[in-house]
Amino acid sequence: MIHLKEGVTTAGVQPQLLDGILSLVEVYLQYNLVLVVTALTDGVHHAGSLHYRGYAADLRTRTVPAWQLPHLLDAVQRKLGYDWDVVQEVDHFHIEYDPQHDGGKSLA
Repeated sequence: MIHLKEGVTTAGVQPQLLDGILSLVEVYLQYNLVLVVTALTDGVHHAGSLHYRGYAADLRTRTVPAWQLPHLLDAVQRKLGYDWDVVQEVDHFHIEYDPQHDGGKSLA
C-alpha cells in the first residue's frame, strides 16, 4: 500500500519514478510497513533537484524502528538497482532515478 502525505502533488512525475515507487511496495510489505511518500515534484529542494523534473521522491522513515532502517535502506537500494540513488536523510529516504549514477551524491 502507498500513502501520499497530504499536499503531495503527482503532477509531472515521470514513469520511471512511478515504476520505482510501485516496486517498493513489496519491500515495505516484507517489513510490515506502509510506504508513505512525503514529496514528489512539490516542496522545497536544492536548485537542480530531480524532484522538480519528476525523477525523485522522499519516503517517510520516522515510523520505521531505528534498528530496521539500515536493513530497509539496503533492501530499497537492491530493489531499485544501479540506476537509482538512495540516500538516508534525517526523516526520510530520498530516492532518485539517475541512470548516469553520481555515486550516491543526492541532487535533492
